[in-house]
Order: sequence, then C-alpha cells, then structure tokens
Amino acid sequence: MLQIKDMPVRASDRSRVRIFATVKVMHETSRARVVDLSASGMALDIEKPIKILPGQIVTIESEELGRLTATVRWYNNGRLGLQYKLNTNSLAQISSYFRFFHEEVKPVMRR
Repeated sequence: MLQIKDMPVRASDRSRVRIFATVKVMHETSRARVVDLSASGMALDIEKPIKILPGQIVTIESEELGRLTATVRWYNNGRLGLQYKLNTNSLAQISSYFRFFHEEVKPVMRR
C-alpha cells in the first residue's frame, strides 16, 4: 500500500488562475480555462471532450500567455494536466505572466 510519504511531489508551486485559452491537439480544438499554472505546467478545464492521450503534444493559445507547446501528462473528466516543452520563448512568456499579472501587492503605509 502506498503511503503519503511515498507519493511523488510536484516540482513547482502552482498558482490558481482564470485564463481562457484554446487547446489544439492533432485536428481537434477546444476552448478551455486554465485553472492553475506553474513554471513547469498547467491544468485546464476543457469545454468539450476531445481525444487526448498522455504523451501527446498540444498547443495552448491565450491572450495572456501567448502560444505554448506542452506534453499531456493526464486527462480525466474534462480536466487536462500539461507539462511545458520549455524553450527560451516559453519560459519568457510564463515569467512575463507571473511578473505582470501575479505581482505581489505591498500595502502602502500611511502616516
């Protein structure tokens, strides 16, 4: 029996987001909503069922993230887990998103 201490741990912390995107795999396309995002991958809720298998390469396009290529890690009940195929362009797009949209806002102290 597997114990919690034996389970794999995610490589990166994830942030909850609401980004609308389009997922393309082979000749199928579906609208989706990115629900969490990290430096190494993302999870999406797919609007309509499409044929996807772990290991397939998909393209994600969104206004906030631009165009990214990723590998399917899992697909279950309309939710899709992806790992980026990182190159310098993809890394810059993800870093830019976190810099501009997930900036930590520091409170201003008033006297």
